Amino acid sequence: MTSSEDILNLAAPKADVRVAYGSDPNQFVDLRMPKQKGPHAAAICLHGGYWRARYDLEYLGHLCAALAARGITTANVEYRRVGNAGGGWPGTFADIRAAYQFVLQNAARYEIDGRRVLVLGHSAGAQLALCLAAREVGLKVAISLAGVVDLQRAYELHLSNDAVVEFLGGRPKDVADHYREADPMKLAIATRQWMVHGVEDDVVPPELSREYVKAKDKVKEDARLAMIAGAGHFEVVDPRAAAWREVKKVVVEAAG
Repeated sequence: MTSSEDILNLAAPKADVRVAYGSDPNQFVDLRMPKQKGPHAAAICLHGGYWRARYDLEYLGHLCAALAARGITTANVEYRRVGNAGGGWPGTFADIRAAYQFVLQNAARYEIDGRRVLVLGHSAGAQLALCLAAREVGLKVAISLAGVVDLQRAYELHLSNDAVVEFLGGRPKDVADHYREADPMKLAIATRQWMVHGVEDDVVPPELSREYVKAKDKVKEDARLAMIAGAGHFEVVDPRAAAWREVKKVVVEAAG
């Protein structure tokens, strides 16, 4: 397995434009657009970092630039996180919805085909992506890359030193309504869903994606699974990694 953790420290190609969707310094979107004339499909891209303020959107810029080169406009979303004023549930998710609405409202300006908008999230960003898909019926596809897609299980496993407790403001018995509202496992999602996960992921267990697809199959949701042999947590968002071929295929086909 090729380590791709260094992507966290590599400066991403510069965005074409950075635009604010709110008044907070963390409420902005980096847009990267294909060189050819549109309208283009668009991907709302949500970074991970276990919802904590010390992690930002920079590392996901590499993926966004690679998709823009393949003809997909990308909106790399920054949002308030745990440690920022207003971050955590529900403020973090309110930002995601506001960013999505901003993109739709400005679709013509940025040559985006509003009928071909998908959402893609990495790690904790996948939880936000699936929550968006549960509430915004216009999304074409939701894609989870190494996603934290089961918050109850994340709590039981104490992932990243109980990050889910920080994000939701308590344990399941204390804030049951937050888990009910935020956990993709508990939400009805009509949009097609892709779970892409590296078999060697030691940050977010691959079992979360496997069990998620099994559970969604039982309730007749369209959830699909792509397990990538030899890939870890960051290979799925690193265009230099061998895993990128499979990730790119899923995203490009979803945007078609």
